Amino acid sequence: MAETNKLSVEKALQKLLRDEPVETASEQRDERAEALREEIKRMRAQRSRLERSPGKGK
Repeated sequence: MAETNKLSVEKALQKLLRDEPVETASEQRDERAEALREEIKRMRAQRSRLERSPGKGK
């Protein structure tokens, strides 16, 4: 049988975390800003649809 190398949980986690790309603060800020822009776009579209509707519920 082939021999397998066993890692401790701590070492395995360290290896996984080391392999993941680290986002800089500016990248995180850019992602958050993009998410907010998408939310604003969605809300404007929703408002536009509501304003065009023929006054239901008034």
